[in-house]
Amino acid sequence: MKILVTGGAGFIGSHVVDRLIDAGHEVVVLDDLSSGYEKFIEPHVDKENFQFHKINLLHGDITVFFEGVEEVWHLAANPEVRIGVENTRVHLEQNVVATYNVLEAMRTKEVRRIIFTSTSTVYGEADKLPTPEDYPTQPISLYGASKLTCEAFIGAYCHTFEMHAWIYRFANVIGRRSSHGVIYDFINKIRSNSRELEILGDGNQTKSYIYVDDCIEAMFAGLKAKANEEAKNRVNIFNIGTDDMISVKRIAEIVCEEMHTSPKPEFKFTGGKRGWKGDVPIMLLDASKLNKMGYKPRYNSEEAVRKATRDLLS
Repeated sequence: MKILVTGGAGFIGSHVVDRLIDAGHEVVVLDDLSSGYEKFIEPHVDKENFQFHKINLLHGDITVFFEGVEEVWHLAANPEVRIGVENTRVHLEQNVVATYNVLEAMRTKEVRRIIFTSTSTVYGEADKLPTPEDYPTQPISLYGASKLTCEAFIGAYCHTFEMHAWIYRFANVIGRRSSHGVIYDFINKIRSNSRELEILGDGNQTKSYIYVDDCIEAMFAGLKAKANEEAKNRVNIFNIGTDDMISVKRIAEIVCEEMHTSPKPEFKFTGGKRGWKGDVPIMLLDASKLNKMGYKPRYNSEEAVRKATRDLLS
């Protein structure tokens, strides 16, 4: 099968590409390398079943790359939730408009299947924990709003142009090749100053963290539903996460342990229950829909954090 992956040189996208290449698919990657790296896909560059095109989804005609494609994995997005406070257009353009351009290219070339990576932030501050897929979506960040808008566009295109979609709402995905997020930030801060560590908020923000290999496995597990569900469900939505949580303060402790800091840096909290405007302080997804299909993550949140920390340090 010929499969196109947007953001295929990024953190999660490059892992998807690895899996698709290993399965023998022909893979076309579109990535502008704004948050991805060529080194992540370098092992595939000389393979006959692989193409890479450095291109911005917002500029130029991307339709030509969708010729003969049977399935699209749309992972390209701006991953920085916090940046929306400073630049209110960035998520509109890089998430919403980019997704519209992908959908238009699919419509033009009659590509009927899309896999989209969404986020737990579409739920906002949910009163129900764990939060199921049918919980009302009320995002409190521009990032979450942009992802929910993308979901709506995808659903509308599916019903209007006879497409099918698999939408995955992630908990915090961590692990090798990650280039942003709390663990990445803590490591860099400690390397700069081992005497103290600034922690955004009060450190009590508590969320689910899933290791990247478990996340990839979950997405492919969800696709197994297509043989039975494709005929009746235009849009299939799945939560992906662990069934437990871990606090930011505990993550800081694990990073210090793995970096063997002695003495341990003094924790300096910026205060407040949120790390930034739009931050959801408590998040736990109900992933039982996938669990009933036989999928279970190998690592809980604390194990994922420790393993991800070791990945980034090595």
